[in-house]
Amino acid sequence: MSAIPTFPAATILGYPRIGPRRELKRALESLWAGRSTEAELTTAAAELRRTTRSRLGELGLGAEAAIPSDFTYYDQVLSAAVQVGAVPVRFADLPGPDGAVDLAGYFTLARGDGQRAPLEMTKWFDTNYHYLVPEIGPQTPLRLVETPSVHHFTEAKADGVITRPVIVGPVTLLLLSKASEGSPEGFDPLSRLDDLVEVYAQWLREFAAAGAPWVQLDEPALVSDTWSVTRAELGEAVTRAYGRLGGQLSVPERPGLFVSSSYNRLGDAFGPLAASGVEAIGLDLVAGSIPDDVGQADLAGVTLVAGVVDGHNVWRTDLDAAAEKIGALKAAAGPGVQVAVSTSTSLFHVPHTTSDEPDLPEQLLSWLAFADEKVGEVQALAAGPEAAREAFESSRAVRADRQSAAGVRVPAVRRTLDALTEADFARTPYARRQVIQQEALDLPTLPTTTIGSFPQTTQLRQARAKLRKGEISQADYVQEMRTEIDRVIELQTELGLDVLVHGEPERNDMVQYFAEHLDGFAVTQNGWVQSYGSRCTRPSILWGDVSRPAAITTEWSAYAASRTDKPVKGMLTGPVTILAWSFVRDDQPLAQTANQVALALREEIGDLEEAGIALIQVDEPALRELLPLRSTEHAEYLDWSVNAFRLATAGAQDATQVHTHLCYSEFGEVIGAIDGLDADVTSIEAARSKMEVLPDIAAAGFARGIGPGVYDIHSPRVPSTAEITELLTSATGSIDARQLWVNPDCGLKTRGYAETKASLANLVTAARAVRERA
Repeated sequence: MSAIPTFPAATILGYPRIGPRRELKRALESLWAGRSTEAELTTAAAELRRTTRSRLGELGLGAEAAIPSDFTYYDQVLSAAVQVGAVPVRFADLPGPDGAVDLAGYFTLARGDGQRAPLEMTKWFDTNYHYLVPEIGPQTPLRLVETPSVHHFTEAKADGVITRPVIVGPVTLLLLSKASEGSPEGFDPLSRLDDLVEVYAQWLREFAAAGAPWVQLDEPALVSDTWSVTRAELGEAVTRAYGRLGGQLSVPERPGLFVSSSYNRLGDAFGPLAASGVEAIGLDLVAGSIPDDVGQADLAGVTLVAGVVDGHNVWRTDLDAAAEKIGALKAAAGPGVQVAVSTSTSLFHVPHTTSDEPDLPEQLLSWLAFADEKVGEVQALAAGPEAAREAFESSRAVRADRQSAAGVRVPAVRRTLDALTEADFARTPYARRQVIQQEALDLPTLPTTTIGSFPQTTQLRQARAKLRKGEISQADYVQEMRTEIDRVIELQTELGLDVLVHGEPERNDMVQYFAEHLDGFAVTQNGWVQSYGSRCTRPSILWGDVSRPAAITTEWSAYAASRTDKPVKGMLTGPVTILAWSFVRDDQPLAQTANQVALALREEIGDLEEAGIALIQVDEPALRELLPLRSTEHAEYLDWSVNAFRLATAGAQDATQVHTHLCYSEFGEVIGAIDGLDADVTSIEAARSKMEVLPDIAAAGFARGIGPGVYDIHSPRVPSTAEITELLTSATGSIDARQLWVNPDCGLKTRGYAETKASLANLVTAARAVRERA
């Protein structure tokens, strides 16, 4: 390859990789359950990749390198880390040729084993996707040890399709990493940038040797200013990395380099990137905007890739507005600069196709664009308004229909919001509530509980399916759910937990369940998206004004409470999380939508109190997830998100103990907001990170109840009593034991009963041992 081919005029940054019928999920879980072999998994994966390439070709992505090659068995960050040899020392004995990690070892890193915890897992920027956190230290032997990404390119090439390999860029990989155990205090993985860039240089040579005309390096970290490094240091890292890869490493030694940025505005990193020698730069013009210095940059030979089709939501694109953005970018860049069209992010955030949703109302369906439909929108925008006249006219008709459709704007809901006062957002001071609640509940020091859900068995899923199909009566279904609640209450009593839950057997998903019972929502039949590994969710579609026609959870919580003398928590999903894990309407501010959901939950809390439920948990695991990637936007977000939670809970009586649950450990930036929620007890993820969040909480003087998780539920391993005891002992070293609760990191829905019972037994034993010493 002596010269780089023209960048495709229309492309996407990535495509759903789990399969339209969750084929990869089923193949993975079959292997993990011992029902199939690695050979069968790799065959299924190869067929899925082939099917994806064929589908994208049918949809019109026929240009060379227009189809991205972004397959991973579990997570793209883990896959990149493994290929460059970033394996923690505790996994040094994993089998594999020449220092590489084989497939079994790869899954061990992701899921752990008997005595070794897996890599920490957290959210990918401000999305509901989870990535595995690489661990890199000063002595981590970075080297190119295996290249399945190159194999995937040659596999496609053999089928006659020239794809564009997609890998996580070196700056993002290091910024997402944490210092490995044993690293000197203050060590920053970004200090290994020069070493890693040389590995990427070798990687690019292998792609070039295989015949790849373009490689996509994803660098979403460049859009954020929330790192420990300054903007100047980030710019210098871009200059070093891409000056080497784009400037010093020349064609034909490497393919053309397309550096994509997603989830916000590229900003200060644009200039160094444009000057580095890379051939294409992707800009998110949905969540972001055109960089200020586009007009000052020397863009000779650089293609700007305009991400104007939203890869992170499901509404059809306003093609006229998107075309205006493309025109503005062309004007800012100046004559002679090529501008291509793409999605703003990878499409793995959205389902495969709207054509697979027979149950959605036809009108709503006409407003939506999933992955396949977004491919068509990209092509229409690349063609332009004249050549794609029909698509543009349809886009205009859809916008008009959405604005006038019944249910999109409900006057009664809006009047209620307009009538709110400051008093609707505040409870009695915590000190007074605490005294009342302590007397009413009479709980021991270090009370034990769970986050809410218990394992979802095949029998439960089948019962819900039979009810939908009319194969069982509502009465039979209720009895089956009550039988499961009895089982869960009995198990918790046997284990000796102090505060019980009903286990949520009736809930398919913690957001979808509420969406099914609230006006303004719709749910899909096949709208699956990957959350992590084989875990998939079906985000609901929030399309109109939200209200609650009737009580949602009271029946189940009240039944559970009738089966025990111990306190039972009512379980609700909070307004921010319902928004974060749904596809939310894009025609009004999120704050307004959040308050509508909050009002519905406020009514639900009132019904639970009337049913005698004295503890009510309002889960907000996504509070940190939605934190904007630009620090200047934090205050506004935290203001409306905290207010929505307070609106939902401020109507609770003083004797009602309000709990909340938050996921993921990066809480330093939002500790003030967590305090502002004014929950009586807050449980948080802390097991995988080994309680590293506690110093932030202690330093902030957090005075309410706090439950740092001691059991990592994202892995099938059972933590030992000694391991949990160590975590609890560490917690009591930072937090007054009288504030501490003992609980898992998250709900137990994805776990099996055998591991759940063993883990909770160890949790209770450890809590009692530490309680005696407290």
